[in-house]
Amino acid sequence: MKRNLPNSNLEFREAIFQGDLFLTPPTDQSLKFIQEIKNLIIEELQIEDIRKVHNILDQATFFEKIGRLRRLIYLDKKYQDLTFQILEEWGFNPQEIAFDPFRLRVITPHGHLNPKAAPIYYPHRDTWYAHPQSLIVLWLPLDDLKMEETFVFYPDYFNQLVPNNSEIFNYDNWVKDGPDLKIGWQDPDSGITANYPRSIPNFNGGKTLGFACQKGEHLFFSGAHFHQTLPQNTDQTRYSLDVRFVHLNDIMEKRGSPNLDNRSQGTTLKDYVKVRKI
Repeated sequence: MKRNLPNSNLEFREAIFQGDLFLTPPTDQSLKFIQEIKNLIIEELQIEDIRKVHNILDQATFFEKIGRLRRLIYLDKKYQDLTFQILEEWGFNPQEIAFDPFRLRVITPHGHLNPKAAPIYYPHRDTWYAHPQSLIVLWLPLDDLKMEETFVFYPDYFNQLVPNNSEIFNYDNWVKDGPDLKIGWQDPDSGITANYPRSIPNFNGGKTLGFACQKGEHLFFSGAHFHQTLPQNTDQTRYSLDVRFVHLNDIMEKRGSPNLDNRSQGTTLKDYVKVRKI
């Protein structure tokens, strides 16, 4: 993973589209943001050590409380405005970008054993969810995390076809009843009843590339990267935030990562938050 950005924002984006991964330092703004989110979680859960929540709250109560926070963070204009500010720190002009708002992600120890949570751990490309090929992902950890607490990329398959079922995903069907399914895990049974694209079962993605990180660091990567959340076997619940975004000129000029196997239907772009129209 690279630490230093190219000289221009265009070069930065083009490097991402070619598969480069960038892990950049925390900033005052990112640390302030994640602390605000952690304070929201503490207030909602009424637990000071939120990384131990799995030992305190039952699954149903925890799911309900986190669902409320996910909805707030995703829909509140305050956090959408803050997204523009965070991306501007890294050279993205707010007038030139559009995004699917920040989502709060929570991975609990041994959560992979719950059949309803299975899709969280599916190997996938984010573009299989009807995102454009120019998609860039920014991921922020709320805590210092060891390598076994994050996720892995399968770099050999950035430029190779992955057998998958992305044709099952239709964005219009995904949002026909409102944004809750899109926001993530608002319905406790959605992991079983909804269509989540993935690689075919038991597909071997080859070598993996993982990472450790500090709270508030910024991981930028292409939405076309084939990657997978790791099962958590530590006694810590993991919290993170991620936002998916595009540069509007990349959309118009058809820049982006290669599309080798994405057969998802529809487009998320029509619902992205943006300043100017495209």
